[in-house]
Parts: sequence; C-alpha cells; structure tokens
Amino acid sequence: MMHLFINSLAASAGGGLTYIRSVVPHLAATPDLRVTVALSPGLRQDFGDLANVAFVESHPSSLQRFWYEQLELPRLIRRFQADVLLSAGNFALRNSPVPQILLSRNSIYTSSDFYRDLLARHEYKTWLDTHVRAVLAKRSIHWADVTVAPSEAFAAELRRWTGINIVSIHHGFDLEAFTRDSTPLRTEVKQQLNLAEGSFKLLFVSHYNYYRNFETLIRALPLLRRRLSGRPVKLLLTCKLAAGENPGAYRPESAATLVEELGVADMVTELGAIPYAQLHQVYRQADIYVTPAYTETFAHPLVEAMASGLPVVASDLAVHREICGDAALYFPRFSSEDLALRIADLASSPEAAGRLTTAASVRLADFSWKKHTEELLTLARSLQRQAKPSAAAD
Repeated sequence: MMHLFINSLAASAGGGLTYIRSVVPHLAATPDLRVTVALSPGLRQDFGDLANVAFVESHPSSLQRFWYEQLELPRLIRRFQADVLLSAGNFALRNSPVPQILLSRNSIYTSSDFYRDLLARHEYKTWLDTHVRAVLAKRSIHWADVTVAPSEAFAAELRRWTGINIVSIHHGFDLEAFTRDSTPLRTEVKQQLNLAEGSFKLLFVSHYNYYRNFETLIRALPLLRRRLSGRPVKLLLTCKLAAGENPGAYRPESAATLVEELGVADMVTELGAIPYAQLHQVYRQADIYVTPAYTETFAHPLVEAMASGLPVVASDLAVHREICGDAALYFPRFSSEDLALRIADLASSPEAAGRLTTAASVRLADFSWKKHTEELLTLARSLQRQAKPSAAAD
C-alpha cells in the first residue's frame, strides 16, 4: 500500500484544473493506493465521495501560497503519514519529508517571447514577478527528486534550462468523460451560437492571457475576410475581452481595442467562460480549431479538438507538433498572414480538412489519463522503494 499526497493548491484555471479533475478519479480506482489531496475549497465539490481519497481544503492567497506550502504542508504530510509527495503546481517543497515528484507545466518562465511581450506592453511589475517565480521554479526542479513535464518538447526545454534530467509523461484524455455531461449551455451562450449559424466558425478555447497570443489571431481576421470574400466568418472565444472577466492579472483591453480598430467586432463572438464539462458542446459547433499561442507545455484543447473531429491550425511550436503531428497545419507563431492563409486553405478544401481529422483519430491513441496515471504511479512506487523506511516519520 502506498500513500500519495498531492499538493494541488495552485490548480485554479486552465490546464491545472483539467489535470487534477482528470487524474484524481483514476487514482481513486487504483488498488493498494491511498491518496490525500490538498486543494482549494472551490475545487473540492468537483469530486464527490471517492474511495481511498481524502481531501484537505485550504485557501491561502496566491501571495501566501508559497510560504504556506513550505511551512505547513510538511507537517500535513507527516501527520497523514504519506509515502510520496506529488507537487502539481510548478513549485516544490524545499525540504519535503518524503520523496517528491514535481509537475512542471508552466513555460512562461523559460519563454524569451513572454518576457519581450511583457516589456512591449510596459508590464514591468509582471515582468519582475515572473523572473522571481522563474528563480523559484528553477530551484524547485533541484529540490524535487524527479521532475515530470507533460511533453518531451517541454522536458527538453527544462533540461537546457536546468541541466537536470526531466521525465516526460504525456497528459491524457478520456472521450467518454469529456462528453458525459449533457447539461445545456447557458441561454446566452446558445443564443450567441445560434447567431453564428451559417458562418465559417473558428474556435479558440482559452481565457485571455498574453502568451496565448490573441492579438495575432485578431489581426488575421480582416485578412481572412478578404480571402473568404462573401463567406461570413466567426471567431468563437471562451472568454470575454473585458477587465475583470478573466483569471489572473492579464489585461485584455488592448485586444478589445484591436478588435475595434480593425473593424472586426462583427467577426468575434465572446462566449465567456464555459464550464469544462460543457465544452464538448462548443467544439461541436465549430469548423476549425485554431491556436496562435507562442509558448506551451501541452495544450489540452488541441487533444479535445482532435477528439471532436475538428481540423487544427496551430502555431509552429515543437509542443504543438508533438501533440498533433500530421493532424494540424502550422504557421509561424507571430504571422497573421500565414495564419489566415492556413485557415483559408482548409475552408476551401474539405478534402484537406478531412485528412487532418483522419490523422487526428490516429493521434488520439497516444493520450490516456489511465496510461498517464499508471506511468506516474510507477515512478512514485520506484521512489517509495528507494526511500529510507524512516523517511515519512522523520
């Protein structure tokens, strides 16, 4: 019997939430395993009652969380007599009382594009804060016994950054779980989707942030309008380009201004945040999935889009090529012109779109949350065997 302690206090949006929601039920179904999960109270309700899983709820602020983890979590780990710690939020414990696996899944710390972007936006405070967090993230990789990245491309980037071997284990996907919820979309969202009927619909699933490169996508819209003359185009966003409508400190006002300046407000449909369990309904409404992100570690929506039968147009990142392979068309990450061209190519060629969706069905076999969990537990059990018997009691 192994007791795994998971620190998921950093899971608050995007891929972090997807990860915890997906992995914990698989862990609960694993024989000879006990699990304790530290999480925020708002996340606890997503799990219900799971066999052999205990939850510890805490809500330190983002500023307090690092110190809370360093000072309080070791006491909790000892109290629960855990055998292995899984730190799921980019930062490790400096002195973990048990062997520690660190999940590193934030590429902004190693992205020169992100730092340049912040300076161009005069976001000096965020630039400095990111540098400080990058120092802690880098030190965390040294503190952990093993660091796991969600893709080989990002693992290679971390190896160059730290000089330490990094293990890559792909994140997974479960089509049945993804499409299980049949709760209708909000009336407002359904109305917006109805208004988009008859248009060629692009979908981008993300809350607003800088590294997802919304502006390159927005600049492609007038170019696309010219290329698809006479054919209406709609860009569906699962966020709103307004202050206070997105998690984090990213400011969407510049993107909203760009929409107005380019005269493409009629082409942009801001659906707002969609509950994850209902996202499959939005994918089914689209014709193409597009992502212009200039840095990534895995990109769950790419797998979700492929599973939904959507052809993909993605920025030319090593991570995107690793995840999609031949199931996507790629463009230079800051080229609105090439992005518009790739979309127009698919819009005018059902045969090309069909080849991508056929390739996607093959790629999907590589992504399984069950497989991910099994590989993670194999790593954890190996660390447990190597640890001194007294480690958890020290």
